[in-house]
Parts: sequence; C-alpha cells; structure tokens
Amino acid sequence: MRKYGLIGKNINYSFSGKYFTEKFASENIPAEYLIFDIDEISEFEKIITKPELQGLNVTIPYKESVMAFLDNIDSEAAKIGAINTIKIHKGKTLGFNTDVYGFEKAISPLLENHHKNALILGTGGASKAVKYVLEKRGIEFKMISRKASKNRLSYAQVSEEIIKKNFIIINCTPLGTFPDTESFPDIPYHYLTNKHLLFDLTYNPAETKFLKLGKKQGAQTENGLNMLKFQAEKAWEIWNNRVSYSKIHS
Repeated sequence: MRKYGLIGKNINYSFSGKYFTEKFASENIPAEYLIFDIDEISEFEKIITKPELQGLNVTIPYKESVMAFLDNIDSEAAKIGAINTIKIHKGKTLGFNTDVYGFEKAISPLLENHHKNALILGTGGASKAVKYVLEKRGIEFKMISRKASKNRLSYAQVSEEIIKKNFIIINCTPLGTFPDTESFPDIPYHYLTNKHLLFDLTYNPAETKFLKLGKKQGAQTENGLNMLKFQAEKAWEIWNNRVSYSKIHS
C-alpha cells in the first residue's frame, strides 16, 4: 500500500488527513495518509526512511527549514523560498510549492479593480507563496510583522492611512487557528470598509476572529479551505505524474 502524509507541529486539527483518506476511499486508491506531528525538523530524517512512503505535505512551522533536508527542489519553489509538497522518487526527495497554485486559484475570483494594494500579515513560509502570487499579478504589498525592520512594518505601525490604502489583507499567521480561536492579528479593524477583502489562510475554524471582525465592518471575507483543496489536488498530481524540477541541493 502506498503511503503519503503530513509533517508539521501541533497539527491534529489538520484537514489534509480527512481529505486524502476520503479521496482514497471514494476513488478506490490503495493508499494511506499519515500525520507526522513532530517537535523538531530533524525528525524528518527518520520519517523519510519509512517504506512505501511516496509523498508528503509540509505545514507550519517547517515549510522553510525542511528545504535543507531535500535532495532536489523545483525551480519555482526555490525562487519562493518555501516548500509544502515533497515527492519521493527512487529514494530521492523532491520539493515543490503548491501553495502558490492554491492561493492564486482561490483568491483570483475575488479580486476587483480596486484591489491594487495588499497587507500580508506574518512572514513565515506561507507568506512567501502569497508574496510570489501578488508580485506575479502586479499587486503591491507591505509585510506586517511583530517587529519592524527595513522591509516590514510592525502591527503598531498599521495606521488608518495604511488600512485605507490597502484593500486586500491576508492573514498568513496561525493566529485564530483551533484551538486558540480567540486570538487574531492586532490591526485597527474599525477602519475597514466594504471595499476590503480579508483572506485568512486558516480554515479551522471556518470563520476566524480575524474574518469576523472584518465582516462586522462590511468587508468581504474568505477562509483558506478552497486554497487548501486546490493545493492538495496539485500535490496529488505531482505525486502521481512525472514533473520537471531544477536541482539545487545534492
């Protein structure tokens, strides 16, 4: 039986296990999907030796650190600087980023003419895929983090002027994810309008506090479930088809 799985930390809430288990059952695929909840990325080396393991998804907080353990990385994923999908082929590990595909496919139908500027909340691996998509579409953006730096604003610096100029706000942090559902990014929500689009990469719960506070101001809101489904389908395609990649690790 073929085996696939997910590596991450504190991921018992994950949708991926249920999604792929149901997919395997409905399509009569002789495969199993495992959850690898690990405390340190160094544990990846033990996981990868498991027999019949053919592919992995990668989630918070290992999308960047896992890259150092891979044999090869797809050229687009190398540009992004984060991976969320691993194909295991002939004993070699190949890294890809399907978050880009998932995010672009999920957000594209929501974009309107006034959506020309964005705020990206968080600077982890998921935010790198978001940046890549916004750059590709010509949408200017500002990165928001807990501490200000040369290319980032702190949450305390997010002013009325900044909110009113940036009509897309994307939460790439784990704030609000189950079980810590009362947490949320600290931005001035009272300046939001019905022109704003709030996109949360979190999907559990379906409506985070971040989205609730945006909806209260009339903003359009979207959670990360469609993004997850789209990226999962792309991962399945990678696992089951020949794909090209650019070798940068050996």
